[in-house]
Amino acid sequence: MSAGDTTPYDLVIADAQVFDGSGGPAYRADVAIDSERIAAVGPPHTLRGRAVEDAQGLALAPGFIDVHTHDDRAVLDDPGVFNKLSQGVTTVIAGNCGISLAPWRADRDPPAPLSLIGRRQDFRFERFADYLDAVDAARPAVNVAAMVGHSTLRIAEVTDLERGADEAEIERMRAHLREAMRAGAIGFSSGLFYKPSQAAPNSEVIALAAESGAHGGVYASHIRNEYDGVLDALDEAIDAGVAARTPVILSHHKCAGPANWGRTVETLARIDERRRRHWVGLDAYPYTAGSTVLDPDYVDGVIRIMVSWSQPHPEHAGRDLSDIAADWNVDQKEAARRLHPAGAVYFQMREDDVRRVLSHDRTMIGSDGLPHDAHPHPRLWGAFPRVLGHYCRDEGLFHLAEAIRRMTSLSADTFGLKRRGRIAVGLAADLVLFDPATIADRASFAEPKQAAAGIRAVWVAGACALRDAQATGERRGRALRREEERHGH
Repeated sequence: MSAGDTTPYDLVIADAQVFDGSGGPAYRADVAIDSERIAAVGPPHTLRGRAVEDAQGLALAPGFIDVHTHDDRAVLDDPGVFNKLSQGVTTVIAGNCGISLAPWRADRDPPAPLSLIGRRQDFRFERFADYLDAVDAARPAVNVAAMVGHSTLRIAEVTDLERGADEAEIERMRAHLREAMRAGAIGFSSGLFYKPSQAAPNSEVIALAAESGAHGGVYASHIRNEYDGVLDALDEAIDAGVAARTPVILSHHKCAGPANWGRTVETLARIDERRRRHWVGLDAYPYTAGSTVLDPDYVDGVIRIMVSWSQPHPEHAGRDLSDIAADWNVDQKEAARRLHPAGAVYFQMREDDVRRVLSHDRTMIGSDGLPHDAHPHPRLWGAFPRVLGHYCRDEGLFHLAEAIRRMTSLSADTFGLKRRGRIAVGLAADLVLFDPATIADRASFAEPKQAAAGIRAVWVAGACALRDAQATGERRGRALRREEERHGH
């Protein structure tokens, strides 16, 4: 748009320091919004708007894309999704780790890890199309793109989870996946680490990943082993992508447990070697602790474990397992059995490994937060500002434009979201305005439900959804269906 253009736009964000998502240097500009799209980008103070936001040189970036969430139910039950909106996230990718809310109409209580995202009555969508329609009806504050979970498919169709699926079961799972991909799912995910899918051979995964790939989707893997067997598990996941002719995304890459600290040197080298011949991406969260179900099998008596929720003992949410065990005069495994079903935060990584993974040029940022935990991991509220404040500004791990690329264009390109992740004319007006000098995570392990500092405003589909850490009540998010995103409808 030429300088001095007199067209009045719906909104002009004036004199912003624009980080366009590409990883290139920032530039000062006006950004104009009309309806739900970016209508113009021009030199500072040259565009006219019916409304003007004086950015005063603050950083303007594409809305952040949280590539690893378990928000499948949260966007329906709590469509304000304040924990994500308040950290600048405008799009979430659900259905990770083999866990998705659809397609399954539950005839029994969901086993772990499906219990992390819902109860029996929540698994009510026989078709993925029905789930996406429910997202649209809920009008969430953020956009939702979703994958289909392998464990969900297995629980729906495999009669004995202690074995691999037979041919008929695989065909029924493929039929579900085909319906989902046609409805707009963006891919297929697995969680071979978890009990419902542990018995599945890679041939079963390949058959399903190939269905995703045939429709232009991805394969995201919570690999079988992030501990001693991490290299073999990485190869297994990438082998599946190769055989299925599908891009592979390695979820929350880590080397877990003290015996494996430092091994990201090996794992990242293996990933680099494999990606020379096949498309491989990865995501990570910026913390040394993970969070999932509390399982006595994961309790080693060495690492710190904090209880995030417990069905029989909700009063112990937020307490360390070792303290609970001491109170009960039992060992930690027995305490975990008594707390079950429950969730936990596991302090299982080392800082140098976290930094190494975050620094890798293919690493996207994903929170992996669990929104239904009583005392959640702070990543649910703080992952993105922690990268921008702590790791980027304070620690100098990468420059700001590169940090933003890992939250925007890299994520959008990886998952095929062609209308997101960049500031450019014609793309969706999903934007975040923040102060690079003050942006910071406030969520802590002791007090995890805390909004970020330093974010001035967030726009979703051109509407201001958040201003100065307060939701405005505007909810313009929707289900992002794969084909619509690819063709810009």
